Amino acid sequence: MDFIRIEDFRLEVRIGVYAWEQLAPQTLQMDLEIGLPAIAFSGRLEDSIDYGAVVERIGETTRERRFELLEVLAEHVADVVRNEFGAPWVRVSVLKLNLLRRVKKIGIVIERGNR
Repeated sequence: MDFIRIEDFRLEVRIGVYAWEQLAPQTLQMDLEIGLPAIAFSGRLEDSIDYGAVVERIGETTRERRFELLEVLAEHVADVVRNEFGAPWVRVSVLKLNLLRRVKKIGIVIERGNR
């Protein structure tokens, strides 16, 4: 399968279970691999997936709500990419940066769909 890669996408998101995490939005790092439909190679953007539109839409939908768990945020992003953009498969990696002392990144990776 061929896919689009979006790396080191930074977002400000209200996320966390603990009260101290909910005080302000946190900067997250997101990496996406988005499977392309077979028709994507027609040479027409409308047959492929517009990665600029994907980035914009994820930004919009994550500003609209608060998440408790990284798992829920990653699932939300996977749903947006698959349902709104028609991707047959997606891998979403979400990382919290410098959240804990001595830990640079904490995160989750999920895959949804068929490869």
